[in-house]
Amino acid sequence: MTVWTLLAVALGGFAGGALRGWLTTVLRPCDGFPRGVLVANVAGSLALGLATTALPAGSPVLALAGAGFCGALTTWSTFSLDLVVLLEHRRHRTAAGYALLSLGAGLLAAALGLLLGTWLQESLTP
Repeated sequence: MTVWTLLAVALGGFAGGALRGWLTTVLRPCDGFPRGVLVANVAGSLALGLATTALPAGSPVLALAGAGFCGALTTWSTFSLDLVVLLEHRRHRTAAGYALLSLGAGLLAAALGLLLGTWLQESLTP
C-alpha cells in the first residue's frame, strides 16, 4: 500500500466515522431500536457496492471510498453490541427484527449499489 493510498483510507475513514457518529446522534434510539446504526450500515452497503463497480480497482479513490469511508461508516461491532443489549433487556422480537432487517436491507442495498455502479460504468463508457 502506498503512502497516498494509506492517506486516502485515513481521510475516507475520518469522513465515514464522522457521518456514522452524526447519524447515531441524530437518530438516537429513544425506544431502544438502533436506527442510526441501521441507517449507517445500509447506506454504507449501498455506497460500497456502487464504489466497487464504479471506481477503478486498486485506485486510491476506491481505497478512500471503500476501505476508508464505507469501512468507517458501517460497523459490525456496534451492530453486534446493539443485538446483545436488546437480548439482555429481553427484547427478543426487537432483536430478531433488527438482525433480519439489518442483514436483509444491507444485502439488498449492496446488490443495488453493484447494479447502479455497473449501469454507471456502462453509461459513461463510450
